[in-house]
Amino acid sequence: MLIMVRRAASGLGSPALCSARISKLSGHLCAMAQPAPEQVFNKPKVELHVHLDGAIRVQTILDVAKRRGISLPATTAQQMKERIILQEPDTLTGFLGKFNEYMHVVAGDREAIQRIAFEFVEDKAREGVLYVEVRYSPHLLSNCKVEPIPWNQKQGDLCPDEVVRLVNKGLSEGERAFRIKARSILCCMRHMPSWSDDVVELCEIYRNEGVVGIDLAGDESLNCEANPDHRKAYEKAVRAGIHRTVHAGEVGPAAVVREAVEVLKTERVGHGYGTLGDPDLYRELLAQDMHFEVCPLSSKLTGACNSDFTKHPVITFMRDKANYSLNTDDPLIFNSTLNDDYFLAQEHMGFTEEEFKRLNIKSAKSCFLPEKEKNELLSRLYEAYGMIESTPF
Repeated sequence: MLIMVRRAASGLGSPALCSARISKLSGHLCAMAQPAPEQVFNKPKVELHVHLDGAIRVQTILDVAKRRGISLPATTAQQMKERIILQEPDTLTGFLGKFNEYMHVVAGDREAIQRIAFEFVEDKAREGVLYVEVRYSPHLLSNCKVEPIPWNQKQGDLCPDEVVRLVNKGLSEGERAFRIKARSILCCMRHMPSWSDDVVELCEIYRNEGVVGIDLAGDESLNCEANPDHRKAYEKAVRAGIHRTVHAGEVGPAAVVREAVEVLKTERVGHGYGTLGDPDLYRELLAQDMHFEVCPLSSKLTGACNSDFTKHPVITFMRDKANYSLNTDDPLIFNSTLNDDYFLAQEHMGFTEEEFKRLNIKSAKSCFLPEKEKNELLSRLYEAYGMIESTPF
């Protein structure tokens, strides 16, 4: 099937590996087929929640390691995939440990950072994505002007500011080559509040060069009361007119979502499954048309949600006509494409083509593009979906 051919071509896994993995994920249901994207939703899509450092090609990791003389515990793409890819549901901590397998290879290397940004756009174009917002922490890809230096790197000369310029350049070149639009979101990290002010400054500097927003990622137990630098950074972002999203309610409770909304003034919620634990908050966010960045396959493999896809929180979002998107999160580690998440939604959650259209329109309306570009994106979707702009859902 085409989806498997494309995955193999992009270094994301073999058909047999993917088929077996998804079959295991289904569990109580029969083994999944190997669907071509055209059989699920062969129309332009919008993706709003995907991490650049979780979307790197395995072959690129091997190539960069060889060029830099970095020894890896695996010498072939298949061996490396076996170390990186989550085969079974794990904890969020177990998932995050996968980054230790390869981040030291690409961090601090100019050529690698620009390459992974360019290749990311190519991969998304193959998946039928018309517009994507990709997020990353510039500090986690740096080796100077960052304390502590991540991934046990030696101090070098690549600072967070230059990382942003390299990613911007790679995304821009990818846009021109593959005719889709790609923008970036810069991540603050919950365990490193001292970086957050820098992130806001970088958002301000590069807001007209591809950076469209700010995010807060990491351990949800580290709240803003104990880490006030995040709150100060988001207050600064509000004053500067910088768009805001926050990872909240992925594995944490509804209280983390409430903090994101009321303290950090987020405009979107990354994941947000825990919101359903507080019916009052959920009703409030529905009334506000708050956008939830949902990642179905990710939420199972990280242990964030019930292992039964037929009980996934996004089914409640769908039934309530909430504002949400479908996203891959970290496709390298989950050995997935956006098409897999759409297939899961259709096969196990009752999604229809009309719902796919609706959620993509809502995603476009909730994206962080300037209004003129957002309206252009919406027009392209309406045209591709055979709709007129005033069509109600």
